[in-house]
Amino acid sequence: MQDGFFQSENVILIIGIAAGVLTAASMLPQVFKTLKTKEAEHVSPLMLIILICGVSLWFLYGILKTDLPIILTNGFSILINFTMLFLRWRYRK
Repeated sequence: MQDGFFQSENVILIIGIAAGVLTAASMLPQVFKTLKTKEAEHVSPLMLIILICGVSLWFLYGILKTDLPIILTNGFSILINFTMLFLRWRYRK
């Protein structure tokens, strides 16, 4: 296959960062809503724990591969998901 636009290392890096940022940021609207309403009963703690475990493995994978986009975006995701888990505990009924 010829060297095309999507084979460029810079384009691949940008796609990886964009995918990671969007995935990591996907929990932010839920965090903001929970902070606003002070309610989190509808959020599954088991789902958050499973998600944190999976993202932590991606983080470790990034470290082992020395892949900075994977490390940074999954590190951010771990923080956001732990924040949501804390809010779930904090606003429990």
